[in-house]
Amino acid sequence: MANHARADIETALRARKLDRTLTTALPREHRDEAALVAMDVPALDACLRGGLPRGQLSEIAGPSSSGRTTLAVQAIAASTRRGEIAALVDTFDRLDVASAAAAGVDLDRLLWIRGQSWGPASDFALRATSDRSAGPDGAINRALKALNLVLQARGFACVVLDLADAPPAALKRIPFTTWLRVQRVIEGSDTACLLVAPQPLARSAGGLTLLLAGRARWAGDADRNRHLAGADVTVRVVSPRRRVDGEVSVRATANDSR
Repeated sequence: MANHARADIETALRARKLDRTLTTALPREHRDEAALVAMDVPALDACLRGGLPRGQLSEIAGPSSSGRTTLAVQAIAASTRRGEIAALVDTFDRLDVASAAAAGVDLDRLLWIRGQSWGPASDFALRATSDRSAGPDGAINRALKALNLVLQARGFACVVLDLADAPPAALKRIPFTTWLRVQRVIEGSDTACLLVAPQPLARSAGGLTLLLAGRARWAGDADRNRHLAGADVTVRVVSPRRRVDGEVSVRATANDSR
């Protein structure tokens, strides 16, 4: 009798579509291509199920020479090749314009916001003056303000914030609520925001985290005309909520027209 009653209840729930929990109701397999920003790296796009999600904060995290900058530039290039507008908040003024152009970036469709160059010499001066506003902390704060203005302006398909060269101590001083505010600004928009850093910072529930390991490839003379040729990269994708997981190896080339 109890089994019959249970069956009747389950039938009624299914009829009213009340048999699904919040977790099972989340979309898993279907992906709207219009809601994604493809990176034009076939193996990686397949692993990402189409690309980076629009309206979400995603991350590229990895150590120096792991290919993180190459992959970020590739994302920008892919957007500009589709006729979209991209933006780069270059916190420490590290962009190599020649390498970006060689990677296929349409510079006419890129808003490049240059930050203040920072290095060991300025770090020494910072310790001597104890003025954080003139060092990496100040550069990061200005970059975050610029990022917020760009995101509020809308109209950008891909917006990259480059914190790859930020000191770990300075990154730890960024309040976690900063990334929550960024997510609120872009939620529901057509913008895919991409954070580049040595380690995951935002850990957005709706975005993707790309953990990189690899090495960069350089071309040209060691003293002059040296430019980034590409990278051999292993990418591990992490995002439990979106059910996108996996690992893929890619060979990114700066003059790749894909």
